Amino acid sequence: MKIAGLDIGTTGCKLTVFDKNGAELGKSYRDYPVQRNAEGHEIDAAVLMDAVFDVISDMAAKFPDIAGIGVTSFGETFVMTDERGTPLASAMLYTDPRGRKECDELVTKLGLDNIAGITGVTAHEMYGLPKIMWRKSHDPEIYAKTAHIFQVEDYVVFSLTGRAQIDYSLATRFMTFDINDLAWSDEMLNAGGVDKKLLSEPVPSGTDAGPITSEVAQKTGLRKDTHIISVSQDQVAACVGAGAFEEDIAVDGAGTVQCLTPIFDEMPDVKKMMPGKYTIVPYVVPGKFLTYAFSYTGGALMHWCTSTLAKKEKELGKDASLSVNEYLEREYAEKRKALGLDADGPSGMLTLPHFAGAATPYMDTGSKGAILGLTTDSSVSDIYRSCMEGITYEMYLNYKNVTAVGAKPRMIHATGGGAHSSVWMQMKADMLNLPVTALKTVDAGTVGSAMLTGVAIGVFGNLEDAASKMVEKMKTYEPRAGYHEKYIEVFGRYEKVYDAVRGLMP
Repeated sequence: MKIAGLDIGTTGCKLTVFDKNGAELGKSYRDYPVQRNAEGHEIDAAVLMDAVFDVISDMAAKFPDIAGIGVTSFGETFVMTDERGTPLASAMLYTDPRGRKECDELVTKLGLDNIAGITGVTAHEMYGLPKIMWRKSHDPEIYAKTAHIFQVEDYVVFSLTGRAQIDYSLATRFMTFDINDLAWSDEMLNAGGVDKKLLSEPVPSGTDAGPITSEVAQKTGLRKDTHIISVSQDQVAACVGAGAFEEDIAVDGAGTVQCLTPIFDEMPDVKKMMPGKYTIVPYVVPGKFLTYAFSYTGGALMHWCTSTLAKKEKELGKDASLSVNEYLEREYAEKRKALGLDADGPSGMLTLPHFAGAATPYMDTGSKGAILGLTTDSSVSDIYRSCMEGITYEMYLNYKNVTAVGAKPRMIHATGGGAHSSVWMQMKADMLNLPVTALKTVDAGTVGSAMLTGVAIGVFGNLEDAASKMVEKMKTYEPRAGYHEKYIEVFGRYEKVYDAVRGLMP
């Protein structure tokens, strides 16, 4: 018996297969295009679904006894379909600028505090409801034909099983879900003029949607009794895949996006969460909640630095059998030591990592990146180090905010590609003044999806049982005496950079 996790991202999807002991057996990946222009940001949902069928078919050919597939996806993006699930228009992405006017209308009607109290989110045009309102106003013919409004997770689940259900965590991304009653909010839907019957049934994360249809079995090669599980939004799945189930463990998702995910044992105060634009999301453990404190550019900024600035260093690293990241880390340390400086402490440079806009606590898509402190002696390795520090300063800024509203992490579990950088992990431990445990898995969302699938179909007794088999720790980095104070001294300057720079940008 095999289990699998299907992780659907903005630009590609991946299916990873595991055995009953949690060992990874194989994976398949397909990407798909995203259309971004001044008018809007969209994705063809039918093309996305074709990619899903491709990765499932790939793995079914190798592992015909897959018993369950868990589906996790990115959030906010919605798909309008007919009764059979055929898309009627391109799906509007969370980054799509349309819906701002409609969001303002909702705030005028209901009030910012009231919306947050119901939905757990601060009103913003990235969420589904304002964009659905835009589509209804500008494409009334499409809305009139619509039988379902899905997010990506429940669109895929419906396409595979014929059942329309969405887990709680992704339901919150519509800005229509009542986090107090765990049900659709009539007040929000009525204010937006959206019919509740178009939305899928909200269910707890990890709910079995039932077996695949006979048509899907024939198309993919899966067994007819393969079950599909509605898992969660990708960051929630990553939290599960990191083995974090209590408030003393927060998760550092060190991937393309830098995300700190703390857990709350009870619902935090909505009004205290609002200034930082932090959302309140029901977790997989009943009665617990989490939030996302994130920067749009984590690994993405490091990739920009290495691919744009470090072309020569990439070749030199190859000659030394090092990755470009390892080469730059080594070069920086050697340069600092040659100057009689501490190679492990802060560089003193300041990088504002808003190269793709600012996420929490600003939610400012117009913010731009900045690198301060450059001199004629600055090297690529200096800039690389400063980018790494900037991402971590932004993480610490968010950490300060979420702990001020009740988060109580005593340790960090780190996942993603960044967890394999000992330099970055030690920096985070020093700056946060918390132990940071790097986990082996890069794709924690896929692992978490498979864990919830295994629990749903009886392969694992519970999530703790699943974690004992599938969550593998590599190394714990302890904060070092004196280094936290050094970083905080520089952080005092860093937290002034956004205000200093923002007014200069258009």
